[in-house]
Amino acid sequence: MTHTDDLQPRYIRANGMEFAYLEPDGGTAGEGPLVLCLHGFPDTAWSMAGLLRKLSAAGFRAVAPFMRGYPPGALPDDRDYSGLALGRDVIALVEHFGVQDAMVVGHDWGALAAYSAAALRPDRIKRIVTAAVPHPRRFLLRPSREQLRASHYMFKFQLPGWPERRIRENDFAWLRDLARSWSPGWEPTEEYFGPVKAAFSDPQRLKAALGYYRALPLSLLRREAWQFLLKPVYVPARVIYGENDACILPASFLDQEHLFGDKYELVGIPKAGHFMHLEAPEEFAGRVIEFLKAA
Repeated sequence: MTHTDDLQPRYIRANGMEFAYLEPDGGTAGEGPLVLCLHGFPDTAWSMAGLLRKLSAAGFRAVAPFMRGYPPGALPDDRDYSGLALGRDVIALVEHFGVQDAMVVGHDWGALAAYSAAALRPDRIKRIVTAAVPHPRRFLLRPSREQLRASHYMFKFQLPGWPERRIRENDFAWLRDLARSWSPGWEPTEEYFGPVKAAFSDPQRLKAALGYYRALPLSLLRREAWQFLLKPVYVPARVIYGENDACILPASFLDQEHLFGDKYELVGIPKAGHFMHLEAPEEFAGRVIEFLKAA
């Protein structure tokens, strides 16, 4: 998750703004079916480095964009961090890379972007693998009391100014503890957390990341959200969850089969929490590649 010879940020324009992305050199880079790997919060594209290399070795063109508003890409002029904006970014990236369609692997907010893109343009998204987040309709409209308690941080992030101050205090100690609580028994390494701290040390970038959460309540009042974001997904989907996830509880992934109109698979990773792509990287990558190769 640090700069290496085979992995350096590159830059493109898509959906009217500049995006940075990571893509391995060598192997099948630039060839093979395109797979976009999308990160969540608190995270950066660097956490996808191991998955990118495994996908490339398996014959895919693997690309990990830094999500909207995350450095070293640009801040969006429209300040739109809604789920629909994230989905449109994905479609624009697919078009930029010059392919008819692509596969998407999304973790956390990256999962929401994958669901959104698949709903907006199922003709451009061949299949999706989402991690740590169920279908948005299941999560947003049918949360249990236990899930609402686990999601307490989302409500705190709505407060003006408080999260900006709290997150950066004591060298981001609160944020590191939050990540620990989501994946019990996992210790965030400096390799993982260093890029997160670097990104959020810029107040504007931290505000952008919090903007994803703050856009959520208002976006649910928009007709477009009900038309696209909350409708069933009609592309093949594998949903992966950590059986020890204390952020999005395993029970929140149940009873969502009716929200997938094509092939749907639910896969749990034992002993893993919210950051299963870092806690169990070999098993996670294997599950991803297995499903993508079945296309």
